[in-house]
Amino acid sequence: MRKPEPAPTLEALVASFEADPAGLGRLGVVVSSGFRATVGDRYHHWNKLRRLKAPEGFDHREWWFGIKMARAALLRPLPLLDKNGRPFRFAMVDPLLEMQHRIDSDASVRLVGPHGPLSAKTRDRYILSSLMEESITSSQLEGAATTRKVAKQMLSEGRKPRNHSERMIFNNFQTMQWIREQTDQELTPELVFDLHRRMTEGTLDDPGAAGRFRTDEENIVVAYGGETYHEPPAATELPVRLDKLCAFANGKSPDYFVHPVVRAVLLHFWLAFDHPFVDGNGRTARALFYWSMLSQGYGVCEFLPISRKIKEAPARYARAYLYSESDEGDLTYFLLYHVDVLQRALVDLGGYLRTSSTERRSLEERLAAGVDLNHRQKELLAHALKHPDEQYTIAIHRTRQRVVYQTARADLLELHRLGLLEKRRSKKAFYFMPSVDLEDRIRELR
Repeated sequence: MRKPEPAPTLEALVASFEADPAGLGRLGVVVSSGFRATVGDRYHHWNKLRRLKAPEGFDHREWWFGIKMARAALLRPLPLLDKNGRPFRFAMVDPLLEMQHRIDSDASVRLVGPHGPLSAKTRDRYILSSLMEESITSSQLEGAATTRKVAKQMLSEGRKPRNHSERMIFNNFQTMQWIREQTDQELTPELVFDLHRRMTEGTLDDPGAAGRFRTDEENIVVAYGGETYHEPPAATELPVRLDKLCAFANGKSPDYFVHPVVRAVLLHFWLAFDHPFVDGNGRTARALFYWSMLSQGYGVCEFLPISRKIKEAPARYARAYLYSESDEGDLTYFLLYHVDVLQRALVDLGGYLRTSSTERRSLEERLAAGVDLNHRQKELLAHALKHPDEQYTIAIHRTRQRVVYQTARADLLELHRLGLLEKRRSKKAFYFMPSVDLEDRIRELR
């Protein structure tokens, strides 16, 4: 991906007007033109705007100046500073307000499955599946080279990771579960270090780098194809910057209201911008976003694998960072991108819940057709699709199907071997439960 051309600053634009004999007159025309912060509903960066057709009577730099002036009236400073000590800012433009409202509305809707409100156990299973998906895709965004199928099988079976990529995903999954238990805690530097340590344990070239700041000697930059895209602040600044990040996360700054979703997204950017660790900054930043959303009452985020939406178009994710940095620290670009991702994930969740009944009927039809299982196993799986919290024992299966013990046992063990049932042990005997990803596994059956 090519770096965007830095956006002309207001200061440079004013200077160019003043240097032109006719410039002051043109400046007055632009100021009175009524340009808004957006073009339609789009908050364009200079990199995009300069390729669009300018309004009649204006060139692109004049158009950009008018837009920048409109944005300047809306931008609010943050305690996050760039490397020159200037505050990052953001504007609550109409598209952001609208998406924010939709998120609040969608997040407050009671989660309902194909058979009514989700039970506690069913909710837990949905959450577990979402955490797996988030752990896999968040790690893949940072280079984990394994398939979703293999990774999900590892997590479902509780198997130990076999290589570096699997360890990244395993750590991410364990850390996301841990985060759910920390939402009643204030964010502290120690908690951030603990989060990073859990996320990167056993995956770093230097094991001692887990849960500590990078040093100046480690010279960390973000680069692609030999070109530097981001050079984070000096390591000596990190302790103060992390203290400010925690104060912001805990709502102690700034001195004006920041919507909870905006606060969570800004934390994501903040940690990624500071890049306080030698590696794992992206995973830690995305996990911090989840912590913030959950701690501020947005429990629906437990069902939303945000990284999956990011992974669909990773260049847009990177561009959102670059646009914000290359236009005088205007974080509105990143906010609009991330809130849109969150909104689309909510839409996906709603669609999934609405269509899951139809999909299950389709899976039942698939089971009844050419899948190479006996009729008893097919009946059990059809039942399991509707009752994901059901427990099956050899004795129950034997009674329902009127078969001998050895036949019932063989049926269940074969379904366990295929990954369709999980085998567990109670105090007295084994029992079986539908796999967390039963629907996916049925689709893969031959």
